[in-house]
Amino acid sequence: MAFAGKWQTEAQEGYDAFCKLLGIPDEVIEKGRDYKLITEVTQDGDNFSWTQIYPTNAKVTNTFTIGKECDMETIGGKKFKATVHMEGGKLSVTFPNYHHTSEISGGKLIETSKAGSVVLKRTSKNI
Repeated sequence: MAFAGKWQTEAQEGYDAFCKLLGIPDEVIEKGRDYKLITEVTQDGDNFSWTQIYPTNAKVTNTFTIGKECDMETIGGKKFKATVHMEGGKLSVTFPNYHHTSEISGGKLIETSKAGSVVLKRTSKNI
């Protein structure tokens, strides 16, 4: 149940380069740069509900079970099928344009998204 809770971004690295690589418009990148993303996670064993709340209250919720294919959605509204894996306490999933991992380290939620050599690392505190 380590992931369960409400998390708020406190630091991020590689934001601009990652967003540009994904083709996110400059004005959207600007709005989101200093936004404190809220992530709400509920966990019941291997079953998760993962919600991220973005600027302008845009919200994406993905519900998944570890090791089972599920329907997911990106913030841009793209729907895809994916399987979330748990490896060494890290959640791992491949989105259409990047690979994403999430882990709890030192009481913080650490999310890493990697597209080729470009990496976005977001650190969030429990609120």
